[in-house]
Amino acid sequence: MAQLRGQGVSRTRWLVRGARRLHPRRVAFWLVRAANRRRARKGPAVPSTEPIHIILHNAYGMGGTIRTVHNLAAYLADHHEVRLYSAIRRRTEPFFAFPDGVTVIPLDDGTPAGLPRGVRRAAKTVLSRIPSVLMRADQRARGSSSLWTDVQVFRAIRRMRSGVLITTRPSLNLLAAVFAPPEVRTVGQEHMNLGVHRPELRRVIRRHYRSLDALTVLTKGDEKGYRRMLASAPTRLVRIPNAVPRLDGGAAGLDSKVVVAAGRLTNQKGFDLLVKAFRRVAEAHPDWTLRIYGSGPWDERLRRLIARQGLADNVFLMGRAGNIGEELAKGSIYALSSRFEGFGMVIIEAMSKGLPVVAFNCRRGPAEIITRGEDGILVKPGDVCAFAAALLELIEDSAKRHRYGARAMQTAGRYDLDVVGAQWDKLLAELAPSPSVSSPSLR
Repeated sequence: MAQLRGQGVSRTRWLVRGARRLHPRRVAFWLVRAANRRRARKGPAVPSTEPIHIILHNAYGMGGTIRTVHNLAAYLADHHEVRLYSAIRRRTEPFFAFPDGVTVIPLDDGTPAGLPRGVRRAAKTVLSRIPSVLMRADQRARGSSSLWTDVQVFRAIRRMRSGVLITTRPSLNLLAAVFAPPEVRTVGQEHMNLGVHRPELRRVIRRHYRSLDALTVLTKGDEKGYRRMLASAPTRLVRIPNAVPRLDGGAAGLDSKVVVAAGRLTNQKGFDLLVKAFRRVAEAHPDWTLRIYGSGPWDERLRRLIARQGLADNVFLMGRAGNIGEELAKGSIYALSSRFEGFGMVIIEAMSKGLPVVAFNCRRGPAEIITRGEDGILVKPGDVCAFAAALLELIEDSAKRHRYGARAMQTAGRYDLDVVGAQWDKLLAELAPSPSVSSPSLR
């Protein structure tokens, strides 16, 4: 080591270089072997009071999955002890306020307050520089995770003594299937859709999801797809839609000349298509505007597109909305331009405000929520001209806009928290109290 220091190589860099030589399967094997050993007596244990454990990748961030999971946690907290784990934490305050009565536990805490001391601090310094092993099949989760994240999530799962563990993305579902103690019932959630997962991830899902006690999906299409994939598996497959959160702001009056859209500024959400469609709207009705709420990597790209389309006075990137309910209530039409969706929670949120919806009939979600010709208009995916025409149809026909809006509010009622929560109550009651699940290796 003295020789290494003499060469200008720090101890931390030396450790990182050595750890990176480890093969991911060897690291996974060590974790599985540790999982099968007798649990250490040190460290706090989760009390055996049948709690509900929920793991989010980032409970402090923004997005539809985070909103809906907070919503579910709030409902369950009325009659369960609920612990919400955040695999990573990168900000001091959460974007969405945490539900009352829910205990929040950050695992890989990247804030100054979460910096450990002593040996744990050195371990975190080294392991945080090594890419995640356990989340390697889930690229988005892996990109913001590290081997330190893996260790913290693994330890949290292995310390659970009873109750139900609900996980909220493929990588976390796989960890629950492989590592959860046999006395903990496991429920995986699909918040996107099976069709968008890469072949490698689908292969691992096919192998390990059968070790889950239950898997919940959002749409009929995913229910059908997973039923084929998990044929003969003991996993209980249940379709439970997301519940609409109770938003502030009252109902929309539908008389403002505003079209609203919201979501992360990414390729998936198709805001580039929406901007192009809105150019035709602005040409016919220059007094109408489009407000897009959200943030993301496509921010600058969309700003350049808006400028090229000559829409600087008509299309506005509003940034993140702390209270999306109030912003939706200011609109008269909601536009969903996604290239694909898991469900389209924001559609129901807009409908709960009485907004008629224009949406691309993209893979999964919109067609199961919107009734064509009653509460919204479905358009062929990617057809910018048709999308513009649908917007103009509702802009130019006030009576139809108000009629669709009234029906949209009725549609949203099917996704009320009490209605959807009752489906979760039924599932939790039906799960066997003590599953017998072995811990296979994760490959």
